[in-house]
Amino acid sequence: MRLIRNLLALLVLAIGVLWSLQGLGLVHGSFMTGQRQWLYIGLVTVLVGLLGLRWANRSRL
Repeated sequence: MRLIRNLLALLVLAIGVLWSLQGLGLVHGSFMTGQRQWLYIGLVTVLVGLLGLRWANRSRL
C-alpha cells in the first residue's frame, strides 16, 4: 500500500512540475504554454504531491 501511495504522489508531483514548466513557457506544444494560470495550478499541484509523499512516508508508531 505504501508503494502505491508513493507512486501516486510522485505522479501528482510530476504532473505539477510539467504544468508549471508549461505555464512558464519552457515546455511547448500545448494550449497551456505561456499561460500564467498553469504556473500557479502547477505549483499547487506540486505542493499536493509533496504533501502526499510526506503522508505516504510518515513514520508509524
